[in-house]
Amino acid sequence: MITIATLNKPYTEAQRMDFIVEYNHKQGYTIEEGENGLEALGYTEDELQAQERERINMLSLTAADVERAIYKAKDMDFEDIVEMVKESPDIDVKALKIELKANNFYRGNPWIEQVGAILGYSSEDLDYLFKNGELQNDGMV
Repeated sequence: MITIATLNKPYTEAQRMDFIVEYNHKQGYTIEEGENGLEALGYTEDELQAQERERINMLSLTAADVERAIYKAKDMDFEDIVEMVKESPDIDVKALKIELKANNFYRGNPWIEQVGAILGYSSEDLDYLFKNGELQNDGMV
């Protein structure tokens, strides 16, 4: 977090309330009171992006949702995907089969990225899937 604004002591109660209303209530910053006064604290752009990535990585869909989206976009189901990667030296097919049996799929699971790439989807396309529950037919959002 970084300091966005400060209200140094001494200040009146009216100044204190105005500071809190402006920076907390209106702009959403965290207010901390220290020895020298009040500070409005906010996140850096990198911190906000990291928080958003973490939020997206925790999004989940059921196995049926994922398989349905793939079927709708690519006319393929999980069995087709396993067949497609059977000869790939980069894929542990047994491990993939286990992953495909999961009840829930989380966006942050590395298998999602790997299988998505095999199907022609970018990371942004996969984010779209987990936000919207669907894929585009051509692999583009």
